[in-house]
Amino acid sequence: MNDTRASMKKYTAEAIGTFGLVFFGTGAIVVDEITRGAVTHIGVSMTFGLIVLSMIFGFGDISGAHLNPAVTIGFWSSGRFPGREVLPYILSQSIGAIGASVLLLLLFPQSATLGMTNPAGSAIQSFILEIVLTFFLMLVIMSVSEGSKEKGMFAAIAIGSVIMLEALFAGPVSGASMNPARSLGPAVMMGRYNTLWIYLLAPPLGSLIAVITWRFFRKDRIPPS
Repeated sequence: MNDTRASMKKYTAEAIGTFGLVFFGTGAIVVDEITRGAVTHIGVSMTFGLIVLSMIFGFGDISGAHLNPAVTIGFWSSGRFPGREVLPYILSQSIGAIGASVLLLLLFPQSATLGMTNPAGSAIQSFILEIVLTFFLMLVIMSVSEGSKEKGMFAAIAIGSVIMLEALFAGPVSGASMNPARSLGPAVMMGRYNTLWIYLLAPPLGSLIAVITWRFFRKDRIPPS
């Protein structure tokens, strides 16, 4: 009974945390769109970084605040997350993301995109870019989520900063999703799936490559299986 309650708390935290990420992050894009640039690209990038930082502070000690299926898959592949929890986490994250997009559509029905991620150039360009972006994001996450308690206190700041940096750099090109759930929510509500495959496949692939790289640098610390 206690295990079930603890699990439900984790799943609920992932759903709420991902809801917050998508609501505030894509919401900033929507507001920028309908106000013709009041938020600005820099403002949108900062919003994504700050909401991730805030959600990690809010839910990190409950669920780990993955907020991202690619992160969950990465932790699982590294041996730091149980396989039985992967699907419930991804479902929770997807529910939170779609729920946020539902609310944004109700609030801003005039939005033409609802904060969707779409390639500005070719699909392969954005696919490779999303792999690289998620690689560096996951590499930082793996590094700051281990070690001393003091190091853990700065994890949220480090992760939020990477997201803001990558959104500043790549947002105008690929949307800088790095998160299948973040792209899924708006796509489902807008009914546009042509390029969704980029954002469902590239982030997990980048995350897995990051874990392989992290193992290379930390292999002396990992006990043999």
